[in-house]
Amino acid sequence: MRFRIWHSALPFAKFIVENTDLKNYEVMYSKMYESDANNSAFFHTMPHHIKNILYLDAPDVIVELDHEPIFSIEVSSEAGTGHNAFQRFARLAASVENQVPAFYIYPEGVIIDRKGVPSRWDKINPLVFKALLDVMKIHKIPALLYYFPSDLNDGNAIEDCPNRDKKGLKYEPDFQYAGSPDSSDDEMNLMFSTMNDLILSIKKKGVVTGLEASLGLRSVMERSTFMSKEFNRKGGHENMSPVSATVKVDTSYLIEYLTRKDGMNYQIGELLRSRSKTVIYQVNAKFRGDPYPGALAAIDYLICREGKSFEERKYNLVLAWGSIEIKNYRLELHSEKASIDDFTKAVQKSENKNILAKSFKELKKSEIPRYYMQVRYGSTYSKVKHIRVYSYFADAILFTDGALWRDG
Repeated sequence: MRFRIWHSALPFAKFIVENTDLKNYEVMYSKMYESDANNSAFFHTMPHHIKNILYLDAPDVIVELDHEPIFSIEVSSEAGTGHNAFQRFARLAASVENQVPAFYIYPEGVIIDRKGVPSRWDKINPLVFKALLDVMKIHKIPALLYYFPSDLNDGNAIEDCPNRDKKGLKYEPDFQYAGSPDSSDDEMNLMFSTMNDLILSIKKKGVVTGLEASLGLRSVMERSTFMSKEFNRKGGHENMSPVSATVKVDTSYLIEYLTRKDGMNYQIGELLRSRSKTVIYQVNAKFRGDPYPGALAAIDYLICREGKSFEERKYNLVLAWGSIEIKNYRLELHSEKASIDDFTKAVQKSENKNILAKSFKELKKSEIPRYYMQVRYGSTYSKVKHIRVYSYFADAILFTDGALWRDG
């Protein structure tokens, strides 16, 4: 068995290997380039089976066996209130949608210091547990969260926390694994054990059958139960952020809005009309990326999705840049912060990475394999992450001065 570890940071990749049964096998380390948009010199060298996972966003690590991805890992040390816990959700969804288990390492709490107010623990939004559980129900593949080790539950006052200078987080003391979570922590050992169970199952059954059976592994089931309990223990409910930023309306309001914007010269297609209700995620902010792409992906699984494809939704999922109001039986969108030009400019900027318009004579030798990649995939990977995620998950995107939608 020969494993390959695709990584964005080598110390963390080695941390995973040295703390799991991967250390007993031949392992090859390879740098992972997340998109053509941010690394046009090397992204085209990524193999197809890895590109399949990177189509939305890139995790920190992808582990593969004989050219088959077997699990991905995402680690964050950010505070997890509100939308923040969902910032990385799209990359988790991309992994699981490709039948690759996803491990998410996230702090239960982080010490936050703000001028003029007492320091406090900024604790994880428990709705992230339900979002991951819903992803697992739909795709039948593990999506598991393990807590980044912290001083949160050690009983110390904030000023007495041993890791006060690190926002209360416990990092691996071994310098060669700098930035990695403390491997001696119970949460990390539970994660390592689950990874080992997954590796053993694949060794016995083969990659395809092993992954199909992964949801039935005892360690996976126990973690799923733990996540469900954590959602309830922490007071989780279904109207927490980002769901609290949504509104559900009759689809007729959406159709009328789109028709009005278009001047009634175009017949909206069947896809939007096929669903009687529409969920609108309101983002009353300047047009940008994080944390909104991940939040949009989570809303899909928390409210709308019934199957593995976006076409299998009970409700339309719409992203609105502004606040929604139903007035005089019409949908109105209010915002002074975002314009459809912001979206199209981001797309146009991304298209500067597109080299398909060049003739062969204009291509540098180093551009030929990248050109060939773009012939196959178009500009999919050349767009910035948030444009890729928004256009993948949203059935329509609304601005005060324009709208985009899909017909099928």
